[in-house]
Amino acid sequence: MEKKYINANGETLAYLDEGQGEVVVLIHGNMSSSVHYYPLISRIKGNFRCIAPDLRGFGDSTYNNRFSSLEELADDVNALMDALGIESAYIVGWSTGGGIGLKLAAKYPKKVKKYFSIEGAGYKGYPIYVKENFKSTGKAYESKEAMAADPMQVGPMLKIFEKKDAVAMSSVWDATIYTVNKPDKLDNELWIAETLKQRNLVDLDWALATFNMSDEFTAYGKGDGSISAVTCPVAFTLGEKDIVVPDYMVMDNYNVLRERATLYPYENCGHSPMVDCPDRVASDVIAFFKA
Repeated sequence: MEKKYINANGETLAYLDEGQGEVVVLIHGNMSSSVHYYPLISRIKGNFRCIAPDLRGFGDSTYNNRFSSLEELADDVNALMDALGIESAYIVGWSTGGGIGLKLAAKYPKKVKKYFSIEGAGYKGYPIYVKENFKSTGKAYESKEAMAADPMQVGPMLKIFEKKDAVAMSSVWDATIYTVNKPDKLDNELWIAETLKQRNLVDLDWALATFNMSDEFTAYGKGDGSISAVTCPVAFTLGEKDIVVPDYMVMDNYNVLRERATLYPYENCGHSPMVDCPDRVASDVIAFFKA
């Protein structure tokens, strides 16, 4: 699979384009890129044309403009679809890509036929709180600069990115993402190399913390209520052993959209079903979109 490039929304976005048929756009998460979708794309490209972009500041895409919200990344995906002449598509979102997919479905409803969230972030955001003595205070950071100095979640990861430390990054993935199965050596080396291309960690963490599609308040302020604008059929996976996105976030997503939602509980599965149960997630994606 080789990446292609296209100009969209002021950026040059790298993307994979595999298969034929109705279009599926796959949105990756934090600390990843389009390449992390290889196991899923290889299993569904016989049924769909798979478009998987590297988001702004990830992988081989440019990072000409900083951002502060997941909505801006959803705008990039919309612009990519426009540039490729895609009027509507099925959408897959993994992890942070799950939040981006929800915002895309809310803001551009005609673009999204159905939406499949793989261990997707909660619609009320993924808060990062101020730490005191390495303990969370429940208080919001007041700026990106303050968040960048977070001693537990953000600061240490920034150092790994700055040093391009593949060994340390692989250890992070083993401890947090690959809690059930591990990828083989060559795949892991490829995916870690893609991860280390990321240049936007602080922007992305800020966007996640401030993300809120509800009409409720979080530590970072009141939501925009846009979750009510999601009208397409939606699906959510619930990995039994996911320690990155907790169960309550997935269930919040499912419950707020219950009238049009399908839940897929995955036993013995962590944050990456593409590694833990790739055949099952591929089968569910195909069945959900084809139904």
